[in-house]
Amino acid sequence: MTPQQITYLVFGIILVLALVLDLGLLSKKNQKVTIKQALYQTIFWVGLALAFCVFLWFEDGRKPALEYLSAYLMEWSLSVDNIFVFILIFSAFGVKEQNYGRVLLIGILMAIVFRIIFITVGVALVEKFHWLLYVFGVFLVYTGYKMFQSKEEDEFDPQQSPVYKFIKRILPLVPHDGNGKFSVIENGKKHFTTLFVVVIMLAAIDLVFALDSIPAVMGIVDTKTEGYQETARLVIYTSNIFAVLGLRSLFFLLRGAVNKFEYLPKGIAIVLVFIGIKMLTEHWLSMVMSKNQQVFLSLGVILACIAGSIFYSMSKSKTAENAEQH
Repeated sequence: MTPQQITYLVFGIILVLALVLDLGLLSKKNQKVTIKQALYQTIFWVGLALAFCVFLWFEDGRKPALEYLSAYLMEWSLSVDNIFVFILIFSAFGVKEQNYGRVLLIGILMAIVFRIIFITVGVALVEKFHWLLYVFGVFLVYTGYKMFQSKEEDEFDPQQSPVYKFIKRILPLVPHDGNGKFSVIENGKKHFTTLFVVVIMLAAIDLVFALDSIPAVMGIVDTKTEGYQETARLVIYTSNIFAVLGLRSLFFLLRGAVNKFEYLPKGIAIVLVFIGIKMLTEHWLSMVMSKNQQVFLSLGVILACIAGSIFYSMSKSKTAENAEQH
């Protein structure tokens, strides 16, 4: 077996065992998840992702391991941004807290399937048409700029979104959760509940976020070097899946504190612009920096922007709380 095949096998085994442990032992149906449980589950998923990074380093080398770490951090920070939208969706459709875990799980598993398809198609296109990286670069710079400029009044409204309007147009819906069911029979006809709508919206919204995150990961990972494409694909798959799998526990951990990370989207926006510019200037950048140095540069910028925006958000939040008390 090749190193990549061994890594895929180990990743698959870890994934199955982790899902069995997380879903079978750490989660119970219709049970409210406490902050303490969410913290343990978040530590579990993050620890697993970092342990896989160490394995990748020993099995495939330093470069793919650092690319994986950079990509994972990028995806993880975007996952936090996802949570802002998830909370709005749950609130808009009145999802009961005991249904949060099940709805999130199904939505996230659907999102993983869609992402695998999206990554497979995207990587295949980039391998055939390298100029697409420049298109992605322009897109990331534009997206990052728009994200940085966005204001509070631009907040996402789930019930006005194109996804919800499309679902409403093609499916018979009922304005309740059917006591935790995804569909009910009313007047002899099958109708879909708000829980079903929320699951579809979670998967769809994650795909929208993937339009930013996957091109960004392609800007971090070396997809051009001949003979390295298979390793690059491995890094993109694994970093994405690990980040998305940790979304559920992260949601329960941060849902009461998302307002404290007010400036995180700004930090993510700066990272997106940086990666976009890096993709557009890669030809000239490669003249002065090796691929390994570029990986360290990406990792350093991602860590600085994400950590900086989180600490700044917490500092501003604390200052505002102190001002209110006085």
